[in-house]
Amino acid sequence: MTAAALLPTAPQPLAKTPLPAGRPRAWYETHNRRLKAMRLAIALLDTGVYHPSQAPDRKIRAVAERVGIHPPSATTCRMVRTLIRYGR
Repeated sequence: MTAAALLPTAPQPLAKTPLPAGRPRAWYETHNRRLKAMRLAIALLDTGVYHPSQAPDRKIRAVAERVGIHPPSATTCRMVRTLIRYGR
């Protein structure tokens, strides 16, 4: 049996839902920063970076540019390294 027969339709991304209203601005900033850090951590893991010491800010920013994400701040880069560390 072929792989196409096992998966008749391609998996679809989850539908986006709006963020809850009425939270402080800092909550939204932190939420979006975490999402960005997760996307960057996944992209780094896909490129073979499995240890935080392999991910200096320069490399994280290069991956962000390649993936089409705005350059992350130093705080976001720290979050990316933390996600890589605890994802092991």
